[in-house]
Amino acid sequence: MAVPKRRTSKKVKNQRRTHIKLSVPGMTECDNCGEMKLSHRVCKSCGHYKGKEVVGE
Repeated sequence: MAVPKRRTSKKVKNQRRTHIKLSVPGMTECDNCGEMKLSHRVCKSCGHYKGKEVVGE
């Protein structure tokens, strides 16, 4: 079985793991009220989607 000859440094370990991170969700501005909302979803504050009221308050 292969055993590493030297310990892997923190720098080398972190450089290898640069692609392992959290991603920010795609946020867009609501056309009706201007609040930030997730793309392709009903606005939580006003209930509009694509210019139409979907959820009545």
